[in-house]
Amino acid sequence: MKKVIVLGSGLVGAPLAKDLAACGMFSVSVADVSQASLDKLAGIKEINCIQQDLRDSEKLSTLIQSYDYVVNAVPGFMGYESLKTIIRCKKNCIDIAFFAEDAGTLHDLAVQNGVCVITDMGVAPGMSHLLTGFAHHQLDETHKVRIFVGGLPRERTWPYEYKAVFSPSDVIEEYTRPARLVENSKVVEKVALSDSEFLYFPGVGTLEAFNSDGLRSLVKSIKAVDMAEKTLRYIGHIEIMKILRETGFFGTEPIEVNGHLISPLDFTSKLLFPKWKLEPGEIDITVMRIQVEGMKDGQLSSYRWDLYDEADTKSGVHSMARTTGYAATSALRMMEKGIFNTAGVYFPEVVGERSECVDYMLADQSERGIHYSFTKEKF
Repeated sequence: MKKVIVLGSGLVGAPLAKDLAACGMFSVSVADVSQASLDKLAGIKEINCIQQDLRDSEKLSTLIQSYDYVVNAVPGFMGYESLKTIIRCKKNCIDIAFFAEDAGTLHDLAVQNGVCVITDMGVAPGMSHLLTGFAHHQLDETHKVRIFVGGLPRERTWPYEYKAVFSPSDVIEEYTRPARLVENSKVVEKVALSDSEFLYFPGVGTLEAFNSDGLRSLVKSIKAVDMAEKTLRYIGHIEIMKILRETGFFGTEPIEVNGHLISPLDFTSKLLFPKWKLEPGEIDITVMRIQVEGMKDGQLSSYRWDLYDEADTKSGVHSMARTTGYAATSALRMMEKGIFNTAGVYFPEVVGERSECVDYMLADQSERGIHYSFTKEKF
């Protein structure tokens, strides 16, 4: 049985490890600096827990030596260096650290070391990119790509009608970081929360969408006339966040208040995060739509996938953790089965060029209750 180690036992890492242990294909270990985080896995005899500071590259190298696969689920700020160490240790890897650096710069290193890495392999980025890559590869020309995605509480609660199912600080960054889009075949930047629009989703209702910086590698890898990723929220949320942003509540430069220097963002975070916490028993949902349009054999064609997922109340796994983590575990099983194991660092859209990879990823996640509905139209 092959051995896999999961680096990080956070919101996604822990459920991911449980899924790998349950599938019976791997011997599973999990490493994290936080013992409290590892304690969430206590009592699961199929999982070996290791307390380790993963920021030390020498210790990390020693730690992973005996494993066949590594899942990189560390925080983004340490993701790139961790992945570089993993590659130098000649370990195949599924990476969901979602760091800011370009993982493609490690491609040659991975080829030299004979290892396969699939990076950004979550739900969005991840499945969103894999399916976009598949549709793009089917078309002769890609005209338009739209990715709409949001993690939301099932029950709307005033005033924000939002709960953060991942790091709240990362959520705030979506409201402040400029969004990279493609318009008229050129990469442009727009302010976050811009170009709002309404979309209806069965079972959810009408949501509002805004520009966010989620295209990542697609900006370079997909040649399209127009391309954008938009975040979904309940109606009214955008206006509230714009008011907070424009007033300065998300600012990082300290301001003087009664003789004390205070970061507006730190102050805002202290107030917002308790209200954004998903409480025990609350259900989160993941809603996503990927739509790709273009020409095929002289005819306008459209490929669309829709996802609606809820938290698993039986296991207690949040929907965002399910849809992100199980995409990664599906990719690891795909790698182990030899469906995709080419040496190098690959983004999901490249993996998606192979129909057998798409078929496997969709089928494997469907077995775990994550269902993508597909619609293809010609006009």
